[in-house]
Amino acid sequence: MAKDGGSASEVTGRAPGVLLVSAGASHSVALLTGDIVCSWGRGEDGQLGHGDAEDRLSPTKLSALDGHEIVSITCGADHSTAFSESRLEVYSWGWGDFGRLGHGNSSDLFIPQPIETLCGVRIKQIACGDSHCLAVTMEGEVLSWGRNQNGQLGLCTTEDSLVPQKIQVFQGIPIKMVAAGAEHTAAITEDGVLYGWGWGRYGNLGLGDRNDRLVPEKVSTVNGERMVMVACGWRHTVSVSSSGGLYTYGWSKYGQLGHGDFEDHLVPHKLEALRGSFISQIAGGWRHTMALTADGKLYGWGWNKFGQVGVGDNVDHCSPVHVTFPHEQKIVQVSCGWRHTLAITVRQNVFSWGRGINGQLGHGESVDRNTPKMIDALSFDGSSGQHIESSALDLSTGKTSVSPSDRYAVVPDETGQTFNSVRGKGNEASVPEGDVK
Repeated sequence: MAKDGGSASEVTGRAPGVLLVSAGASHSVALLTGDIVCSWGRGEDGQLGHGDAEDRLSPTKLSALDGHEIVSITCGADHSTAFSESRLEVYSWGWGDFGRLGHGNSSDLFIPQPIETLCGVRIKQIACGDSHCLAVTMEGEVLSWGRNQNGQLGLCTTEDSLVPQKIQVFQGIPIKMVAAGAEHTAAITEDGVLYGWGWGRYGNLGLGDRNDRLVPEKVSTVNGERMVMVACGWRHTVSVSSSGGLYTYGWSKYGQLGHGDFEDHLVPHKLEALRGSFISQIAGGWRHTMALTADGKLYGWGWNKFGQVGVGDNVDHCSPVHVTFPHEQKIVQVSCGWRHTLAITVRQNVFSWGRGINGQLGHGESVDRNTPKMIDALSFDGSSGQHIESSALDLSTGKTSVSPSDRYAVVPDETGQTFNSVRGKGNEASVPEGDVK
């Protein structure tokens, strides 16, 4: 496999096996066998990690992580993280406002850098929201950092944190996993208890009201079911019980809760449409939701303006719809971005669909897709002659960081169009017009 020597190079031949995919607001990251991390899509804030601010229309090898033995990758809205189990290091890069990168400042990073506070810590899981992140240690402790204006860090304050801090409420309560939305957070304990905290205007905390919480609070679940999995959308939450049942709650203006209507739910509500299926994985997008069953079938629902539900139309769906793949391939992993979706099949093929304006679908073009299309360069069944380019990374001359005063955000408004918003001023850069608090 070719090493990058300061100029663009290519990895050719049979595609490496894909292990994980993660989707951000308008970018995507994949972890492949052979210690390869790839990224593509919007790169304006350094979230691709290639040392520049350029978009990439096709998967590009992230040269800065060569040899780092990465085992997990997670995208936030406009930043990314990776964890090396052998080095016990968490790396972050991209938009740094509000301290979401965890490096003690608000600067953007254009190449991955280890988070000093987490060096030497054994990490079980990392979750990234729009502007905040959390890490669960192997011991079940939770650390959080980034934006905190609604208490989404769970630290009993509304002060942002530029470095990871331990959530003291969970002292002595081992946590299994966490999930992060726009400005709210959810967690599940090893005993199956569900918690919510942060911004709660739509009932997305599951606590029966529309109030914010500055510290984690227990969620009452239906029939006392033990929860084993949780995911957050932008303003909604999804959980799965030990019996494979799917529960959703929070905002449902676009049908993202899947209950056949557009009504918010303030507490977890079982999704009857999938009652006969055992849910094995869930993912929350900006305003859409995906669920994977134990037998490899994928269902989607919610906002579908750009085809992100993947069912061949651009109409919102308030109930689950089956997403089909060529040759009825079964799915093993799914990830939702703001307006696009990624999935891995059992044949180690990677598919993407939804918004493609920044190349986040990885097809070498800037075209939206409302049905799954295979990313050739990452797929076992990809076309011959496929290749994965490498970063043309030169640390001596490449851009590595940008100060907070030199940035602006481009985020979608209520219709999916974009508008500019000055960063670092405490404004609602991530909130579309028409949905201000």
